[in-house]
Amino acid sequence: MKTLLTASATLLAFAAPVLAEGDAAKGEKAFRQCKACHSIQAPDGETIVRGGPVGPNLYGVIGRTAGSVEDFRYSKDLAAKGEEGLVWDEENIVEYMTDPSKFIGGRSKMTFKLRKGGEDLAAYLATFSE
Repeated sequence: MKTLLTASATLLAFAAPVLAEGDAAKGEKAFRQCKACHSIQAPDGETIVRGGPVGPNLYGVIGRTAGSVEDFRYSKDLAAKGEEGLVWDEENIVEYMTDPSKFIGGRSKMTFKLRKGGEDLAAYLATFSE
């Protein structure tokens, strides 16, 4: 009986989904490479992270519809994903940052591909979500 319980517990442990939780502090450090193109600016105008104007403001990106920042010109393919209902969450934004064009199945203006630390970066960005 003890063997059966041990085997069952082991099986359940491996069957449970793996939830990747990032470290926001590590993500803040990783964001240094992102700020060449992106800034984080609160709705009241406070600049939290000063960055380049090439990419959209990432304040509130987690929970936001893809391609929805006013006055930013997204690629047609990314804008279409937003129109189809894509809302950024920590999981799908990691996938996007790893290979933007592959994720959207078309052209993305973001040519950078994140090699590692995506979960940390997503956790950091989530701290600026409303």
